[in-house]
Amino acid sequence: QVQLVESGGGLVQAGGSLRLSCAASGRTDSSYTMGWFRQAPGKEREFVAYIIWSGGITNYADSVKGRFAISREDAKNTMYLQMNNLKPEDTATYYCATSSRPSRWSDRYDNWGQGTQVTVSV
Repeated sequence: QVQLVESGGGLVQAGGSLRLSCAASGRTDSSYTMGWFRQAPGKEREFVAYIIWSGGITNYADSVKGRFAISREDAKNTMYLQMNNLKPEDTATYYCATSSRPSRWSDRYDNWGQGTQVTVSV
């Protein structure tokens, strides 16, 4: 079992930046994929980005492409999401998760963190 802990959320003005972290512990596997999802009140959980741990291949939702960057740090078993030029529509709870294979579908992910709130004000 993998435990995931997100951090780094907060309140920021539109145009600002935040960096989210997701620390993984437990039975990790270098072949897995780690992803970021977000869920706003009254909306379904949506894909943000993923990274394949071995090799670092990334994939982004169109809504964040060019503004967000996903990365990982092997030594710390930690994944990051650098979010720049934030918009009010980015407001949501952000979750990290692991999957045995790359996917944009949340149901392919079997370990989830508790989430961290990101609020972007106008």
